[in-house]
Amino acid sequence: MKYQILALDLDGTLTNSKKEITEPTRKALIDIQKAGRIVVLASGRPINGVAPLAKCLHMDEYGGYMLSFNGARITRCSTGEVVYDRALPTAVIRPVFDAVRAYPGTDIITYTDTEILSGICPNEYTAKESAINRMEVRLVDDFPSALTFPVNKMLIPGEPDTLDVLMDQLKNQYHGLLNIYKSEPYFLEIMPQNIDKAYSLRKLLDSLRLNADQMICCGDGYNDVSMIEYAGLGVAMANAQDVVKEAADFITYSNDEDGVLRVIDLFMR
Repeated sequence: MKYQILALDLDGTLTNSKKEITEPTRKALIDIQKAGRIVVLASGRPINGVAPLAKCLHMDEYGGYMLSFNGARITRCSTGEVVYDRALPTAVIRPVFDAVRAYPGTDIITYTDTEILSGICPNEYTAKESAINRMEVRLVDDFPSALTFPVNKMLIPGEPDTLDVLMDQLKNQYHGLLNIYKSEPYFLEIMPQNIDKAYSLRKLLDSLRLNADQMICCGDGYNDVSMIEYAGLGVAMANAQDVVKEAADFITYSNDEDGVLRVIDLFMR
């Protein structure tokens, strides 16, 4: 069969509105893994936000991969080995933090292995990120000084209109040094340069001696566009942002209608 690898965004794609994988979709993903296909969970979530879903899909048994932080880290499920890892330049953390502080109501966060660190003041969108990943938020006094570990990404939760202005400012300031984009209207991602889901999937495919024509990618959000354009078959969910649908080769059912299951039935059975 042509397609050997299935890369899936999580929120709004693999999981339904309750943040759950339905049993028919779960069973289908296990079935294709048994048949030798590779499943990749490709998410902006930190690793602890991805791992429970990988476990639910038995990916540790079948050789699947977790692509976390929008591609800044790739982990092999069977061994826990980190096969690819990129961190932000340490020198940008404080100036980005200072820039965000100038916009009232915004927060800036990053992740340890066990918690979310908030640098300014947790807002409703910080709480949303906490709920999605089932990780507690801890407000720190001096955010840049608290980041004594490699930082794969920072996230700025805030009001969409405010983030649009901040995004333009940061893109102008850090062009060629950082990758800055929205994953949701209320989430602004601060990533290492050139890191997005497509770039990291290319690295993974090279290591597996596969090519993009053998891969299906499914997604719904802005941060899924790169992998949908890169894949042999790029799939947008019915609930996807318009820009995602425009980039896709195929539009499936929504995440509340087992859209991933439809893709499996049509293209991977």
